[in-house]
Amino acid sequence: MLGPSTPSPGPGFAAALPRLMLVLGGARSGKSRFAEAAIENSCGGGIYLATATAGDAEMAARISQHRARRGPRWLTIEEPLEIAARIAAEVRGDRPVLVDCLTLWLANLMAAGREPAAETERLLASLVRAQGPVVLVANEVGLGIVPENALARAFRDHAGRLNERAAAAAQRVVFMAAGLPLVLKDNAEAGAPR
Repeated sequence: MLGPSTPSPGPGFAAALPRLMLVLGGARSGKSRFAEAAIENSCGGGIYLATATAGDAEMAARISQHRARRGPRWLTIEEPLEIAARIAAEVRGDRPVLVDCLTLWLANLMAAGREPAAETERLLASLVRAQGPVVLVANEVGLGIVPENALARAFRDHAGRLNERAAAAAQRVVFMAAGLPLVLKDNAEAGAPR
């Protein structure tokens, strides 16, 4: 059930999920709640593929708050790196997967010394083969100033390319701003991701 602080998918959204949906936005824009509500309204819940790791007490508290908000409707799997394999293993027609979030996954990959382009290809291949709906959440990081150091610029560029590839593959793309959804793309009848 949607509460007053949970953004509704709103008019124009069918109850059925597309094969692939991408929800983008800035920090605290309502991305996760919106993605959760889309799955809950369609299926009642699903697999929550969480990419965050609790590196400190503040992040552990954030993770705890997210878990409490989701409640028992979700099976949470913490997977900071191998989301392609988890999508392949977990998604079914009656059990969608929500990946929250691609941006943290990218940061984890870079910290582990993995090649973002190759990992993006693995992810996209798993999405093509997915046997049910997948909802991806990602931060839009390209709206600010150019970062001053090379690592931050590389991260921003990798994140932009990852989001672009995910958006091209998705049937539905929603941009969240201040808790409000803006539909950027809706080809929900288009079938499987490219």
